Amino acid sequence: MVKLSIIIINYKSISLIRNCLSSLFSGRFGFPLEIIIVNNDESISRMDPFLAEYPETQWVDMKYNAGFARANNEGMRRAKGETILLLNPDTILPPGALENCFYPFVQSEYIACGVQLLNEDGSPQISGNYFIRGGLNYLLPLPYLGKFIQKTAKAFSLKTPHVAETRSLTEVDWINGAFLMVKKSAIQKAGMMDEDFFLYAEEAEWCARLKKTGKLCIYGSVNIFHLQGITSNEAFSSKGKGYYNLFDRKGYQIILSNLVRIRKQYGIFWFLFILFVYTVDIPIFFIGLMISILYPISRRTYHFTQWRGFSIHVLKVWSKVFIILGNRPYFYKVL
Repeated sequence: MVKLSIIIINYKSISLIRNCLSSLFSGRFGFPLEIIIVNNDESISRMDPFLAEYPETQWVDMKYNAGFARANNEGMRRAKGETILLLNPDTILPPGALENCFYPFVQSEYIACGVQLLNEDGSPQISGNYFIRGGLNYLLPLPYLGKFIQKTAKAFSLKTPHVAETRSLTEVDWINGAFLMVKKSAIQKAGMMDEDFFLYAEEAEWCARLKKTGKLCIYGSVNIFHLQGITSNEAFSSKGKGYYNLFDRKGYQIILSNLVRIRKQYGIFWFLFILFVYTVDIPIFFIGLMISILYPISRRTYHFTQWRGFSIHVLKVWSKVFIILGNRPYFYKVL
């Protein structure tokens, strides 16, 4: 009987999956597992020959770029395991990491868990997060205004929105989707991922529903490497890691997905409030740019092309505002 189903999404990431599976099978497991690779890459129509080396692997072809939520949902529908692991292709698992997470998790009261993610150089990567009222933490990446909000929050010792690093068991509100292990019993209660999302924010919204059925945690003593943003950066022709690049196509997808999540999780008021602040930041961004040009104190942080990109993205969200407010099924896909 399959104990663990591992779901990996492929979109132009076969070489990453090869490395991921090689690291995964570098150890031996005391429990039966299956690996479901869901293919979002329209240019590939059959299973890569390399994957045939792993009899535990099955290939599911979506026939279009379905994004993160829809592809994972298809994998979950096919999963036979009592526990499901959503695993990014750009992860490397040291020997013993999977077992050291799986065994304590299935014997615990927790319904979902993650591990401590590491950057390629071994430095810690944000793995667990806390819900901030109304999604106010989404204001932190805003140019200029975000810095002011961050300093104000620190001055008043307000709750931080994430766990920067943990080396022990830490309870959280939501878990990074690069490594997200969930008990099937919780999924049956909370439902699967919201298929309105194409990419970004879907795991946060999902964890909000999962959390209503039980507690979530990070096993900080278990480490894996996450080569953050490689696949999505290539897909969007973008640069940089994390969620602070709001200026190119990837940035638009981030802004759109985050605001859709706020509407779904926190309601109309908070959605409109956050969108209003994003809109207010357009002139603030412009003024900050002009000051940096007229009174250069240090190296410029931003450029006019970034202001233009950010402004266009916010206006595009306004063009979808009635669709988002209606909260009816809609695929918010940018790519």
